[in-house]
Amino acid sequence: MRAAFSYPTLPYAPTVPEMWRAVVADHAERELLVATLGDGDTQRITYGEADRRSAGLARRLLAAGVVKGTRVGLLAPNGPDFAVGVLAATRIGAVIVPINTLFQPRELGWLLRHGDVHTLLTVPTILGKDCLDRIEAAVPGLGTSSASDSTPLRVPELPFLRHVAVLGDATRDWTSSFDAVLDDEMLAAAEATVDESDDVAVIYTSGSMAEPKGVIHTHGALIRHAHFIATEHGWTSADRVYVPMAFFWVGGLVFGFFGPLQLGVTILTEHRFDAGDVLAFLSREHVTYATGWAHVGPALASHPDFPETDLSSLREGYQQVLLPPERRTPDPTLRVAQLGMTETCSSHTWWPPHEELPEEKRGSLGLSGPGFEHKIIGESGETLPAGTVGEICVRGDALMRGMVGRSRAEVFDDDGWYHTGDAGRFDDDGHLYFAGRTDDMIKTSGANVSPVEVERVLLGMPEVREVYVVGVPHPERGAIVTGVVVTARGAMVSAPELTARCRAQLAAYKVPKRWEILPTADPLPYTTTNKIDRRVLVERLGEGSLGTVGT
Repeated sequence: MRAAFSYPTLPYAPTVPEMWRAVVADHAERELLVATLGDGDTQRITYGEADRRSAGLARRLLAAGVVKGTRVGLLAPNGPDFAVGVLAATRIGAVIVPINTLFQPRELGWLLRHGDVHTLLTVPTILGKDCLDRIEAAVPGLGTSSASDSTPLRVPELPFLRHVAVLGDATRDWTSSFDAVLDDEMLAAAEATVDESDDVAVIYTSGSMAEPKGVIHTHGALIRHAHFIATEHGWTSADRVYVPMAFFWVGGLVFGFFGPLQLGVTILTEHRFDAGDVLAFLSREHVTYATGWAHVGPALASHPDFPETDLSSLREGYQQVLLPPERRTPDPTLRVAQLGMTETCSSHTWWPPHEELPEEKRGSLGLSGPGFEHKIIGESGETLPAGTVGEICVRGDALMRGMVGRSRAEVFDDDGWYHTGDAGRFDDDGHLYFAGRTDDMIKTSGANVSPVEVERVLLGMPEVREVYVVGVPHPERGAIVTGVVVTARGAMVSAPELTARCRAQLAAYKVPKRWEILPTADPLPYTTTNKIDRRVLVERLGEGSLGTVGT
């Protein structure tokens, strides 16, 4: 299926330096980003200040030997330091490598080596924890090393790492101060060399099922795709958009950062999610649009402070539960949650975010996004007809250039298709329906069950806030279909009730035979990108109970 949407014409060349120059010219005095630190304090930065600070850091990076194609790691939470670091590196053609802020030393050391990071930019602390201690533990050779602008690091464990620089006051013997600075003429000359085909970022996947993959994207793909997403949401420079997704993840970086800033939007974000703090923050900052995963809105609405929180400035968003009842979309389940992944620079299916699907398309994830085409294949690689579930394959303009450490043949097939590992089907009109991961499909007593189909039925029940359907291994049936339900605030529902309602809408073999009913999501395992970790969930269910069990 070919793309049903197209990219609008950009008012600038699709590179970070050209885009950023145009944006700053129009929005220098406007706030780019406001971040709550989780203790009531906030950090702010305007577009103009971000331009000045990133230009200064870029001139220091150039003086330290960072050039086009150099990989620059960035360890910083959502906030002004992240914005400055990303813009400083990418405006001179260096390749930014955002680092998961929850990575422990082993994971951090692995990424620095796997990603061939040349220069690491870090904040001194994250949520009170010393980042320099973490880096030193990740790279034992640093403890006996010293560095300066003129004497780069020499660490055998990381043969390409030359500098670790702190975006703040802390120092160690092995950190570089970047005192040398090149002039504005050299900065402009470096920016002028950046082309849309140049690499802009290596974004690592969450790695919940295997080692993270380093996905490489270009300037052209990132700028065009982020601009399309932002404009399709109808954002303007008057908007103050809440973005709770971590910027080191593709959704946060593309959808939550590079999209809004192209329109002069003010991004409201946080160092960590605390429902009470976030509610006060959104009220104080007059949020106009709320994004985020499905569980964010219910978590905010379930907080005791919610009834007294003034969110009257909020006009739209994914978190419909935060809006007054009279302003909510009549049927939120007819809105599309686009299908996306790191490899496709965020969404690769699309439907207008504020437009409901026709009733007959309920459950659709939309059509092929701009520049994308799709096909569904069977186990032998044959293309399947409409209506048949198989593996989703994708190719197109915003598809990754490749992966770190993998040949093209390892990533794409001979015709340039990327095999996603997602299962789904198309209807005759090109609408895509998701059926879960190919490795998440539940095989029970010889039948295949799509977790997504069962979850969709359960989410239509008012007592259900969150739900995850998984297969727990069973010696005779292969797997037991298990429903893990988090109830809405103040709601109660029993396993027999859930079973009866599911039987009214699903074939008997699809109905969960085991239930876990939880009053809160606290016992559930999430990845660092706030997605449910199904593998760990299955392990815990196999070991025992999370909550109330029904059979």
